[in-house]
This record gives sequence, C-alpha cells and structure tokens, in this order.
Amino acid sequence: MRLRNSGLAARLFATQLIVVAASLLGAVAVATLAGPPLFHEHLELAGIPGGSPELFHVEQAYRDANLITLAVALGTGLACALLASFLLSRTIRTPLEQLTAAAAEVAHGNYDVRVPVLGAGVELDSLARAFNMMADQLTRTEETRQRILSDLAHEMSTPVSVLSVYLEGLQDEVVEWNPTTDAVMAEQLARLTRLVEDIDDVSRAEEGRIDLDPAPLPLADLLETCAAAVRENYAAKGVTLTTAADADVLIADRQRLAQVLDNLLSNALRHTPPKGTVSLTATGTSDTVLIRVTDTGDGMTADQLTHIFERFYRGDTARDRDHGGSGIGLTISHALIAAHGGTLTASSAGPGHGSEFTIELPRTPGKAYP
Repeated sequence: MRLRNSGLAARLFATQLIVVAASLLGAVAVATLAGPPLFHEHLELAGIPGGSPELFHVEQAYRDANLITLAVALGTGLACALLASFLLSRTIRTPLEQLTAAAAEVAHGNYDVRVPVLGAGVELDSLARAFNMMADQLTRTEETRQRILSDLAHEMSTPVSVLSVYLEGLQDEVVEWNPTTDAVMAEQLARLTRLVEDIDDVSRAEEGRIDLDPAPLPLADLLETCAAAVRENYAAKGVTLTTAADADVLIADRQRLAQVLDNLLSNALRHTPPKGTVSLTATGTSDTVLIRVTDTGDGMTADQLTHIFERFYRGDTARDRDHGGSGIGLTISHALIAAHGGTLTASSAGPGHGSEFTIELPRTPGKAYP
C-alpha cells in the first residue's frame, strides 16, 4: 500500500531494485552451489592432490574473487538502477505533471490551456495531442455557448419589450384588447418561438450534432420541388424564378439540403425588387456538384460578404427583423453544407448588382460524409 501511494521515481527504483536483487541472488546461488564443486573437480584433474595447501589456497582465492565480484555487481546494479529510475521518471513525470495541471485548469473552466508535445514517447505524445484536441473542442463549444447566450439576449430584447409594453398598457387600461393588439402580441410570440427554434438549430449545427440521412437524390426533382414551394411568394412580389439542372444524382440528405435551398431562395426574394429575377441552377462534374442561387437584387458590399454567415448579422434594412428572418438562416445553411463535407460561399459585384450563393458538394458518399 505504501508503494502504491509513493511517487513514480520511488516505484521505478523499487521495481528495478527487485530485478537487481533477484539477479544477484541467482548469481550467488550459482557461485555457491555449483561453482566450488566444479572448480574443485577441475583442480584435481589438473593434478593438484586433494587436501593439499595449494588446493586450499586456490579455492579460497576463488571464493574471495566471487565475493568481490558480487559486491561490485551489487553496487553497480544499485547505482545503475537508481540513475535509470531517476532519468526515466523525470522524462515521464514532466509531461504527466503538465497534463495534470492542465486538466485541473480545464476542470476550473480555463479551456485555453494546452500542453506541449515533448517527445517523451509515442504514448505520452499521443496523450498530449488528444488532450489538446479535447481542449480545442471544449473551447469551441464554450465560445459557441457564450455567443449564443449573448445573441439570444440581444434578439429577445425587442419582442419581450413589446410584449411588456402591451401587457402594462392592458393592466393600466391604456391599451384595449382589439384585433390590432392581438395581432401584435401574436407576432411577437411567434418571433420568440421561431428564435428559440433557430437557436437550437444553429447550436446543434456548429457543435457538429446534426444527424444526416444521405441517399441518392435527383437534383432536377429537388430543385423543382424547392422552387414550387416558394413560387407563389415570388409571383405575389412580381419576381421571376427560373430553374435548370445539368447534374443528375447527388448523395445527400434531402430534407437538410431542401432546408438550405428554401432559406437561400427566401433570402433572394427578400433582396430582389419586383420585376427582378432569381435563378436556381445545378451543374456537376464527376467529383462535385455546384448549386447556385443568383439574384438581380440589392447586392452586397465587401464588408457584408465578410460577415454574411455570422449569426444575427444584418448588413442593411432588408435584413432587419421587421422585414422577416431572424438573421440566423444563413448561419444554419452554412453549417448544414459543412456537415455534408461541402462549402457555401457568397459573392457579389457590389450594391445594386445582385448576389450569388454557391453550394459545392462532393458527389460521392465517401467524400460527402468523411
């Protein structure tokens, strides 16, 4: 029990001491039991008569030499065991102490701590790299949690304030319950509900907790289905929507990809004025498929393109909460495409020159779902 609770150096030294002691005991047994009779027999064969003074002195010299040899071997073995234990324990102890200290920091909420890979051995280096990967993941998760909490508080402030004002007005009988009041409160409650759902979606997406159900997906059918779902809204605003698919089949999650296209088409409609045009196209090679949503609407500046996929980002009045959308749809779409092993990018020639969103997906399941 004491050895179990002792340090690494003491345990290594004790282990090597046991090995040295066992080796010396074996040597003593051989030198004591087998050596003298064998030596005595060879002396007699050499012509030295038994019981003679010469035989006695030679055998005594043999015993003394054995004792000196064993004593020197014992001292040398102990010194080597002590030195080897010290060097080995220091080599192992340093990275273990760093890992222990880093783990304690992580336990106290400091996810920025990392441990160096010191080359102390394949196992310890792998442990250090695994720890750093864990710390990186914890850091990303914590950053996501903090940003989402901050964004959620910011986005909830307006509908909560509106509801509070109307409730206070109703209590003070300054505001009457009428169709207008009912519509305002219903709208704010719906906004809060949609916001909670969007926050959950983006949190799961950014933390890699999206479940995908990949299957062969005819692109022409997907594009036409997504276009049909929004065509009535396009017609009501007077915006033309066209589709074209040169690619045939893609391995992807139909529901998730349709969710992305619906968001991109709704976003394009929001930015495109009446008599404008939005096109939904798909082209492909043997390895990849490109799906583009191109509009002739507001366009974007370079700064807007930089931040377009950030949560709750609104670069102009067409993206504020009074014009629909929570400002989180593009973030979710970006994460969903990344979960497929693809990319979602945005480009624009500038304000007033329209925008284009491009989805690039690998065609094969192995590449799409690494």
